[in-house]
Amino acid sequence: MVRVLGVDPGLRFTGWGLIEAEGGRLRHVADGVIATDAADSVPTRLKALHDGLAALIARHTPEEAAVEETYVNRNGAATLKLGYARGVALLAPALAGIAVHEYGALTVKRSVVGTGAAAKEQVQMMVRRLLPGATLQRADAADALAVAICHAHHRASRRVWASVAP
Repeated sequence: MVRVLGVDPGLRFTGWGLIEAEGGRLRHVADGVIATDAADSVPTRLKALHDGLAALIARHTPEEAAVEETYVNRNGAATLKLGYARGVALLAPALAGIAVHEYGALTVKRSVVGTGAAAKEQVQMMVRRLLPGATLQRADAADALAVAICHAHHRASRRVWASVAP
């Protein structure tokens, strides 16, 4: 069994979700959102994000982490700020000695729903089905759990392929 922390980074809201995966079985552990105050400076917000993730890691002791890759949009400033938050989301588990994996939004949607064109509502519905008991306070938490589910599926398929390799 492995405990996986999924993170959906954002400067305003960073979703997080913890699951336990054993073979094809998944179990919800916890989920939530780390919120920062838009009135604070970017460095202050990044510190709050780091401190929140570090506290989660210390409390829940995940063995692996998965972070969603940054979606690049037309607003360069917004994309840059999202990149800052993503950097913190990659750094916090790495500082704790946890292996960090990255997945694009299409890969996450494909792993959870079966299609990369899935709407947010479809992802949330499948997360609820796959992880009974998930609280999903915000869509960000559902997205983070989806990232964790994606990683669990990919890690299981890597293990199968490794056992088949010559």
